Amino acid sequence: MEVLTTAEMERADRLTIAAGTPGFALMLSAGQAVAEAAMDLVEEGPIVVVAGAGNNGGDGFVAAAELAARGRDVSVILLCERDSLQGDAASAARGWKFPVLPFNPQAIGKPALIIDALFGAGLNRPVEGEPYAMIEAINAKGAPVLSVDLPSGINGTTALVMGIAINATETVTFFRRKPAHLLMPGRMHCGRQVRVADIGIDADVLAEIKPQTFENVPQSWRPSFPVPRIDGHKYARGHAIVVSGDIAATGAARLAARGCLRAGAGLVTLATPRDALEVNDAALTAVMVHAIDTVVEFAEWLTDHRLNALVIGPGTGVGDRTRDFVLTALSAQRRLVLDADALTSFAAAPDRLFEAIMGSHDKQIVLTPHEGEFPRLFSDISNKHPNRSKLERVRAAAERSGAVVLLKGPDTVVASPDGCATIASNAPPWLATAGAGDVLAGMIAAMLAQGVPAFEAASIGAWMHGEAAREAGPGLIAEDLPEVLPAVFRRLYDEFGIDY
Repeated sequence: MEVLTTAEMERADRLTIAAGTPGFALMLSAGQAVAEAAMDLVEEGPIVVVAGAGNNGGDGFVAAAELAARGRDVSVILLCERDSLQGDAASAARGWKFPVLPFNPQAIGKPALIIDALFGAGLNRPVEGEPYAMIEAINAKGAPVLSVDLPSGINGTTALVMGIAINATETVTFFRRKPAHLLMPGRMHCGRQVRVADIGIDADVLAEIKPQTFENVPQSWRPSFPVPRIDGHKYARGHAIVVSGDIAATGAARLAARGCLRAGAGLVTLATPRDALEVNDAALTAVMVHAIDTVVEFAEWLTDHRLNALVIGPGTGVGDRTRDFVLTALSAQRRLVLDADALTSFAAAPDRLFEAIMGSHDKQIVLTPHEGEFPRLFSDISNKHPNRSKLERVRAAAERSGAVVLLKGPDTVVASPDGCATIASNAPPWLATAGAGDVLAGMIAAMLAQGVPAFEAASIGAWMHGEAAREAGPGLIAEDLPEVLPAVFRRLYDEFGIDY
C-alpha cells in the first residue's frame, strides 16, 4: 500500500544492491515479469520492444530475450546505438543475440503487441524529436501496448504528461506503485491494470525510506476503523451535527445528515433555521432537527459536550452567518468537517480560518474542497506552482491550514499537516453527480463522531464513498449513496474478519 516517488524507488534499489543483491539481478527479475505479462496479453503474433538508453530499456532487452527463448517472434527497436549503452542496460543488451532495428516509426510494422521500454518513471523533461514521433506512432498503431514501469512520457512522481505519453493497455511496475499510477492524468495512460511485480526488493527497505504516501485501501486504515462494541449504545458512537441552510437550500444538509447516520454516527441532528424547520422535519425520520437561527444560540447549544462532531457548508450559504458558525465551532473545540459554502465563505480572508484552526487544541478538522473550491482558499499554492502535482498541492494546503485536506476527484487525495497522504483511485466516473460531496462530508463526520482521527476519518470516508458508488452502479444519484453503505460495511467486515 506504500506509494514511492521515483527518488524513493531509486533509493530502494540502492539499498537492495548495497545489501548484496546485484542490480543486474533486479533487472533480470523485472524483465522476466514483463515477459510474463506480455505472454498473458497476447498468445501469438509478433512482439516489438521499443527500448530506451537507460535501465527501462535494459528491462526491455531482458523481456525480449525471455520471450524469444519461449519461441515468440520478437524484435527490438533501440533509441541509441547499441554500443553506447552502459551498466546493467549494456549487460542486458548483450543477452539479446539478434540485431536491433533503427529507431524509426516505420520499424514498428504490424505487431500483436508493443512493449514500451522507452523512458519509464524517471522522465523529468519534455519529450521531443524522435522519441516524440515514436510515441505518436505507437499510439496511432492501435496495437495493445504493455508499458514497463510507467507509460513513456509520464513523470512518475507528478503524474504529469511531459508533452506526449504512451496510451498503455497495461503497465507492469516493480516493488511498489508510484504516484503516477494513481494520480491523474498519469493513471489514465496506465491502461486497465497496473501489475506490481516482486523483483527481489525486501520490504524492510521501507523502514529506512519512511514513505509518507499510501494507496487509500482498507489495509492502510484498518487499525482505526470503528467497530461498534457488543455492549455499546448509540451515545458511545457519537452525536454529530449538520448545519442546514435556509428554506431554499436544505437538501444538501439532509444528504450529509443521511450519509452521517448511515456511516455509523450514533445520533445525528440537523441544526436548521426556524423558517426551514418544517421542511426539514417532514423530510427526515431517524435524523433529528433542532431550530438554530443565531450564532449565540449555536454557541449555547455547543456547551453540550455530547455533540462531538459537526458538518458545516453543504447548502449553508456563503456569507457572515456561515463564517460565524465555523468560528464558533472551532472555538468550541469540536471535530469538524468544512465543505462547500463554509470554505467559500473564507475566500476573501483564508488566513482568518487557518488561524482559528491553528488555535484549536484537538485539530481534528477536515477541509473537503473540490478543484473549483481549492484555489479560493489556497490561491498562492494554485497560482504560484501550476506544475505541482495534486499530491504536492494538497500536502502544501494541509501544512498551510493546519487541517487535514481532502481534495476530491477521480484521484481523491487526503493529506495531513505532517505530510502523510493517501490517494484513492476506486471512484467510478458516475460518482461525479450533484450532492455526492455532501454525502461524503457526512460520512467523514460519522467517523469523527466515533473517535477516528481526522486523517484516517477522511481516508475511510473517501474510500467508502467510492465503494458505495460502485455498489450503486451507473445511474447513481446522491440519494443512493447512503442506502448502499450497509453492503460496503458487510464487505469490509468480511475482509477484516469481523463477526456481524
